[in-house]
Amino acid sequence: MRDFIEYIAKQLVDIPDAVSLVEEEKEGKIVFKLKVGEADVGKIIGRKGRTAQAMRVLLSAVAAKNGKRAILEVLD
Repeated sequence: MRDFIEYIAKQLVDIPDAVSLVEEEKEGKIVFKLKVGEADVGKIIGRKGRTAQAMRVLLSAVAAKNGKRAILEVLD
């Protein structure tokens, strides 16, 4: 799952080296905290949050396939 989200994020941004993803376990869920360069935050969030929401849907599908629950947070 981590590689999947990291790959998508790096394809969307202008500075792929600035992408970092931290994985935490909380209350039986996996929380992914995505941090990108300041100029690329808008590209990850997308218009009206649609890009971030699409990434969350894909992450949920991959997590469900593995029998887990996952959450994606985009950090400033």
